Amino acid sequence: MRGTDEQQGAAFSYVSAEQRIAAEHPLRRIRAMTDEALRELSAEFDGLYAVGGRRSIAPERLLRALVLQVLYSRRSERLLMEEMNYNLLFRWFVGLEMDDEVWDVTVFSKNRERLIAGEVAQKFFTAVLKQARGAGLLSDEHFTVDGTLIAAWASRRSFVEKRDPPQRGTGARGRKLLRDTHESKTDGEARLFRRSQAAESRPSYLGHVITENRNGLVVAASVTQSSTKAEREAALAMLPQVSDGRRRITLGADKGYQEREFLQRLRDWRVVPHVAEYGGKPRPWLGGLRAEERNDPGFETSQKKRKRVEQVFGWIKHVAGLRQTKFRGRKRVQWMFQLAAAALNLRRLQRLLPQAG
Repeated sequence: MRGTDEQQGAAFSYVSAEQRIAAEHPLRRIRAMTDEALRELSAEFDGLYAVGGRRSIAPERLLRALVLQVLYSRRSERLLMEEMNYNLLFRWFVGLEMDDEVWDVTVFSKNRERLIAGEVAQKFFTAVLKQARGAGLLSDEHFTVDGTLIAAWASRRSFVEKRDPPQRGTGARGRKLLRDTHESKTDGEARLFRRSQAAESRPSYLGHVITENRNGLVVAASVTQSSTKAEREAALAMLPQVSDGRRRITLGADKGYQEREFLQRLRDWRVVPHVAEYGGKPRPWLGGLRAEERNDPGFETSQKKRKRVEQVFGWIKHVAGLRQTKFRGRKRVQWMFQLAAAALNLRRLQRLLPQAG
């Protein structure tokens, strides 16, 4: 018998969003891990909000919504709010009931600023990483470092001369560089930079990560202003997050990290440099690896594992939408970069944890 196409709206529904989500859906495991990380941050959230006054968006719901935005490549908060209004999966993940009103996009963005000021993304990233470490999924000996270009929310035409440039530049022997004499009217911290002689200079930042070599999970992430030394300086700044300097570890990297002072500082930190070297004519000013480092049994393995860090950058740029950031200012760009790294770790943990169990 053919069914009828009557479309009479039901007055009540007795099926919850929880019942409609498939038991094997990947977001179920991600939601559980996210909630565990958020419970650890509860005390941090208390310090960000006043005791009295009108209630704001719960920071837990706010952060879950931002994780969704990264995982599902929603390009704007406005699009995210629109979809959250009718998408039961999104409502369930964030924690909204069927009858709860979705927030105004301006209110949502304003509340996000409080989390940026409290550096919540870094703390959330650390809480997620703690779960991976507790499950035995992190290597504590072998790591890889690399950096990538993040296009800034500015154009070349926005760069104008500074009103009060410094008397001494940041170049060799005090030579004034473009960064010393010009700045962007749109994003004052963005710099014109190019990764190779064949590329054009673009307003940009540099994103940096250190990954562990067992499962390719991100163990440290940061963003700096673009410069030729930024990758090496960021690597040294992130090292304390992966090692206390008392045990021997290895660090794989590409040729851009072959620099005499950088290699020596790694050795001082008890880090064995597995850095790719330039071939052809020797470059004494760059320094190089020692024979025991070059012949280390793990050197070839470290170089093979370098592709995993490129996979991280590919996901962050194309899925998380950070090929070009929509934030202005290094601190805000770094906040979103670290949140994207945490979301990527959650995505990988969702696949790894059942195997670990």
